[in-house]
Amino acid sequence: MNLKGRDFLTLKDFTAEEITGLLDLAADLKKKKKEGMPHDTLKGKNIVLIFEKTSTRTRCAFEVAAHDLGMHTTYLDPTGSQIGKKESIADTARVLSRMYDGIEYRGFGQEIVECLAEYSNVPVWNGLTNEYHPTQLLADMLTIREHLGSLAGKKWVFLGDARYNMANSIMIACAKMGMHFVACTDKDYFPDVNLIAYCENVAKESGATLTFTEDIEAAVAGADILYTDVWVSMGEPDEVWAERIEALSPYKVTTRLMELAGPQAIFMHCLPAFHDLGTQIGQKIADKFGITEMEVEDAVFESPCSVVFDEAENRMHTIKAVMAATL
Repeated sequence: MNLKGRDFLTLKDFTAEEITGLLDLAADLKKKKKEGMPHDTLKGKNIVLIFEKTSTRTRCAFEVAAHDLGMHTTYLDPTGSQIGKKESIADTARVLSRMYDGIEYRGFGQEIVECLAEYSNVPVWNGLTNEYHPTQLLADMLTIREHLGSLAGKKWVFLGDARYNMANSIMIACAKMGMHFVACTDKDYFPDVNLIAYCENVAKESGATLTFTEDIEAAVAGADILYTDVWVSMGEPDEVWAERIEALSPYKVTTRLMELAGPQAIFMHCLPAFHDLGTQIGQKIADKFGITEMEVEDAVFESPCSVVFDEAENRMHTIKAVMAATL
């Protein structure tokens, strides 16, 4: 596998073999870290992290991974650069790529990270856009391999709003890796038809299947993975909460759904999750709508079938693999 100089913008750009190679590299780097073996193979390099949307996991994963590899990092928060305000995205890319060996972007439209990549002469990595979240998917797939042994043939069910980055990226990953993707949600929340068409075409080669249904019991029966995400994404107005709660409450991941899936099933979530009243937003929603949990029951989140913190840790190992492979 030779990915040197490549951007990491969406899993659509990578073959199943390349994705497997990144997962294998991540597993090796994870083993080295656990055993205390130095792997600072990129000593002397510098990367910049552009965060138009703040994050705990993505920032910490990139920074720790970079430092383990021997690199230095510069973090630019939403107020820390002029990108798109006083300076165009294209100009920002050309300036930063003169100073840094790699550029990470986490923010809004996919067109922004695509523009950065077009005008940069160093690798650009997508830390999250509205449309795609490829680094999360590498972490998810590594976690599935660790707990279930393999990817091909596994049934991966996404419950909730399937129109945005997480469901989009899971669907692409399933199509590439020969997995069985199910989007279980209200039909108004199904993925974009053009992306479905792309994934269906890819699935013909891999043996994957794609299903879109409102039938919850049929969706989860025999599932290997039940996955969900928050119902309202960063940057969306508060007014959409009422609409989402009404439409998506039937698709909350519950103990009953885990039982219907079977004892082999694991629960996954990219985090943060609204599973209790431990957050300001969770308390605000409880006060306004009278609910103490949203996309997942606390009993599921805290159960032995939940692997969410393994996922969170694996963000760092898989991001490290992406940087090591592309630099």
